[in-house]
Amino acid sequence: MAARIRQTDKKTEARTEKYSREQEIRNTKKMREILEELPRFCRQYFRGIEESTGARTRLAYAYDLRVFFEFLEHENRSLKGTAIRDYPISILEQIGKEDIEEFLEYLSYYEKDGQIFTNDARGKARKLSAVRSMFKYFYTSEILQRDVSALVPLPKLREKPIVRLDADEVNDMLDKADSGAQLTQNQLRFHDKTRLRDMALLTLLLGTGIRVSECVGLDLDDIDFKEKGIRVHRKGGYESIVYFGDEVESAIREYLEQRRQILPKEGHEKALFLSLQNRRITVRAVENLVKKYAGLATSLKKITPHKLRSTYGTSLYRATGDIYLVADVLGHKDVNTTRKHYAAIDEDRRKSARNIVRLRGQSQEDTLTDE
Repeated sequence: MAARIRQTDKKTEARTEKYSREQEIRNTKKMREILEELPRFCRQYFRGIEESTGARTRLAYAYDLRVFFEFLEHENRSLKGTAIRDYPISILEQIGKEDIEEFLEYLSYYEKDGQIFTNDARGKARKLSAVRSMFKYFYTSEILQRDVSALVPLPKLREKPIVRLDADEVNDMLDKADSGAQLTQNQLRFHDKTRLRDMALLTLLLGTGIRVSECVGLDLDDIDFKEKGIRVHRKGGYESIVYFGDEVESAIREYLEQRRQILPKEGHEKALFLSLQNRRITVRAVENLVKKYAGLATSLKKITPHKLRSTYGTSLYRATGDIYLVADVLGHKDVNTTRKHYAAIDEDRRKSARNIVRLRGQSQEDTLTDE
């Protein structure tokens, strides 16, 4: 199947670049803008990690390093009057463990351009990870004599419980999306136009566990109904085939009947899911529609597209008990990532064993003996 899906003619190859590639280009352009605000030696660092990271990861690191250097600019007297772009790499040798600890303290609350910013442990850990990555690169490149950032541990993160929908909530959400029950009058104005699309989107997310970015990036020719598979562009840039069941197939086929009657805007002809403006639907739009329908099914849980992914992963793991299968289907490169997220289910499975073996009151036939 994979070979057949990858076969493309010259017209297909010449068409507008796929969504994932377009996103990569946008991130790269934004990255170049931020690099103009960072010390010049950062360019070497980002070139050095290009092969091992995606554009989104590098962009996130750039944002976080900008905060770090702005902190140095404001808090380090010796740097007063020196533009951040002109910082020499030797300043990294002057930074001590205490400086980085003060940076973490600074992240709790700071102001910039009249706006207040705060960071919890997770936000601090992310920014410290960017700093540590930079120091490690220059240390292993033998440009720095020491990696002081390694002396500062990442903030301890509290494990958040995995939020997911139970079976009744899934049924309720899909029923509401299909019928439009409990939608506001304003929402009902668009329901007839978006019902089949929304049902296909929700069913696909719940029935395959793909990421929202992978979902909005789907093209019409990424679907193979014969093999019941879709080609998705995973985080990190590689392609993968994800298979779907009968419910997903039915929902997509119904939507495609309507999709064929729509004239997409130029440049969006190949997009599977279209907005009301006949453009490729955005991640934000999918987040909003999930929030809308999930809110009708549960008022106690904050449901996002990623929570639908968790719902699928939980259901698959409970049905199979195969953590490696779940990791493969979800596109996790490290099975430990999967195991970490679904450890609570392992605990449930272990608890279920407590009443299986009875010690007293068993009949002779129920007792196993060694002979």
